[in-house]
Amino acid sequence: MRKRRQVARAVLAAVTAGAVLGVAGCDAVGGNSPAPSGTEAQSARPSPKPTPTWDRSPASIAAVGDSITTGFDACTVLSDCPEVSWATGSSAQVDSLAVRLLGRTKAAQRSWNYAVTGARMADVAGQMARAVAREPELVTVMAGANDACRDTADAMTSVADFRTQFEDAMGTLRDALPKSQVYVASVPNLMRLWEQGRTNPMSKQVWKLGICPSMLSDPDSLTALANQRRESVQERVEAYNKVLEEVCAKDRRCRFDDGAVYEFRFGTRQLSQWDWFHPSVNGQARLAEIAYRTVTN
Repeated sequence: MRKRRQVARAVLAAVTAGAVLGVAGCDAVGGNSPAPSGTEAQSARPSPKPTPTWDRSPASIAAVGDSITTGFDACTVLSDCPEVSWATGSSAQVDSLAVRLLGRTKAAQRSWNYAVTGARMADVAGQMARAVAREPELVTVMAGANDACRDTADAMTSVADFRTQFEDAMGTLRDALPKSQVYVASVPNLMRLWEQGRTNPMSKQVWKLGICPSMLSDPDSLTALANQRRESVQERVEAYNKVLEEVCAKDRRCRFDDGAVYEFRFGTRQLSQWDWFHPSVNGQARLAEIAYRTVTN
């Protein structure tokens, strides 16, 4: 009888121990244990990597903006030269952003330039409306110099209006193409361009035809009034660049160049031999480098 009680206790202890071990090990999987299923299987699998917000290799490009993007004065005096455009040009001397991203053959088929010489930010929304019809995966924006380059400093586009106009342009794009990417170039340093060209007799003759009079009129004058006028233009350019940066920062598919175009020190090789203001072919190539670096980093 005593022996039977001892056997019963041993069996009970073994059963109890097995139950405890079963509870303690319910979350572990190892050895010959079956793999989890259902919701357990889903939690055990690694999460897929999220799709990156920014695509470094877009398949198509559209450009909007002003005379810099049309290649104005780069090939012949007072004429557009879109084949050397930093954004979409075909010239091997430039290797435009489109050529660098798409290759020469595809760039000819899948890039479009809607920039217009003389355009201001108020015109960009209309250009953007034409660009979205192509459904580009990347849109480049370079505008603002003509908002500062007016007949007088007082006629410059206000910072508030500039902001509203850029927001309208971005809204035009987003309403039609919420996933297209945007590269925004800063407005160049106009004071730097005056400093480079003011001693060149030919450039000063061309400037008299009406190229950026708010900055370039009376280029030899160093009076307090002339210097104050140039400073006010420069301050407005810097304010425009701040707007471009802030508006772009609100859009997760927009990249600003962080002031790279503004800070680039255009020299004699990078400026048009006719007006010493617009980029030369070499200058267009430098702009393409800046854009490519921003888009692919």
